[in-house]
Amino acid sequence: MDNPGSEFWGIVKSNLMAKNSNNKLLETWFYPTQLMNVDQKDFSTRFQLGVPSDLHRYWIHENILDRICSEISAIYSKPFDIELIVDDSLQSYSTGPGELHKVMSQPVSQNETKLSPPKEPQLMSQNPISRRDVLNKDYTFSTFVVGRNNEFAHAACYSIAQNPGAEGYNPLFICGPTGMGKTHLINAVGNFIREANPSLRICYVSAERFLNECISSIRRQEMEKFRTRYRDRCEILLMDDIQVLGRGEAVQEEFFHTLNDFFEKGQQVIVASDRIPKDIKGLEDRIRTRLEWGLIADIQMPDMETRVAILRYKAERKNMQISDDVVNYIARISKRSIRELEGNLNKVKMFSELQGLGVSLALAKKVLASHGETSTLTVDEIQKMTAEHFKVRVVDLKSKNRSKPLVTARQAAMYLIKKHLEKSLVEIGRYFGGRDHTTVLSAIRRIEKQLQENSDLSKDIDDLENRIHNITGL
Repeated sequence: MDNPGSEFWGIVKSNLMAKNSNNKLLETWFYPTQLMNVDQKDFSTRFQLGVPSDLHRYWIHENILDRICSEISAIYSKPFDIELIVDDSLQSYSTGPGELHKVMSQPVSQNETKLSPPKEPQLMSQNPISRRDVLNKDYTFSTFVVGRNNEFAHAACYSIAQNPGAEGYNPLFICGPTGMGKTHLINAVGNFIREANPSLRICYVSAERFLNECISSIRRQEMEKFRTRYRDRCEILLMDDIQVLGRGEAVQEEFFHTLNDFFEKGQQVIVASDRIPKDIKGLEDRIRTRLEWGLIADIQMPDMETRVAILRYKAERKNMQISDDVVNYIARISKRSIRELEGNLNKVKMFSELQGLGVSLALAKKVLASHGETSTLTVDEIQKMTAEHFKVRVVDLKSKNRSKPLVTARQAAMYLIKKHLEKSLVEIGRYFGGRDHTTVLSAIRRIEKQLQENSDLSKDIDDLENRIHNITGL
């Protein structure tokens, strides 16, 4: 199908609607979309989809954008991307505030769409090429709030965006817990490069999609098309959630050769994961070593100051009038991820609009009551944050390994547990592989002594103390 139009979009909509049992949600949020424009270029096509409101745009992006891409790729044989545009003329499709309150909390179940290919409509291409390039236009460097937790990753991404493929920065491996901004940075790189050099062919893909497409190509005996898609028709590879590649040997084989092809051509690769390469279970050593060739940049949970800055920026973007006490309250109770931080802000905004009230501290506490004022600090949390800070594994903290970096991390964790939790020396020893109380006491005294002599260790402990403060709010 070379010239997609309204008939094409009708097929996409009907195919997607037919595969989901919860059509109420799709009727509310997806069905009002209209194909506004099709911008065809030499190497790709951009579909501009009109939606009635920012809420529709947000829901579609968070819940079903990948599924829309899958349906388009099933009947359209060229690379493409999608842009969601708010069009006020579609407002007649919008739901009222009562229905809005009901459905916003109901995401489409990820299990509703089958993985099997759709039934072949009249206009379906016999040999579809399903490479998708769906960068989020809102994820740019200008909309990314930089703090101590992410400044290195941000600087690395910005440098790469200005000079992709530079030696020492290829590949870039961004790691950090879920919801910390890894996807934002990857998209920011892609958007920057696209604006600076539109001729470069960028492929942004989740590792899950890469895995599924590879398996599908093997079954259909279309591996040459798969290789062409990622090696010949792509010059910048941006891959998210790479930890899922540890599931399949055949997929790892293809990914290994794809990496080699990019490196030989001097083309940039950026990948993101919720863990460092050595901790990705099932990942082959040859892939792990190649991912470690370049630069590894980690992102951690922002401190209180950065969370406040993020909230103020997000509130300004949403045209919210919000006081400092509300900002500080939301920042204090939102300690799991940036995604949780923005989600809590969105909840407060939505309830204030539904009830026609201003954003007050009382309203915020009522809406977010389930989060509580403070969180309970645990031994596991201290061990985990200490291991992350010193770049070791929690399991090694409990092992008999006595390498210098591990000993320092282990002793620091013991010191922090004794200081912040009501645990005896015997109890602490049990949490570290059954060590006796004299070993724990010796470790604590050693850290106390070194805090007076070792400025680097003192800074390490200060950083960990700040993270503990962020968890407890004390």
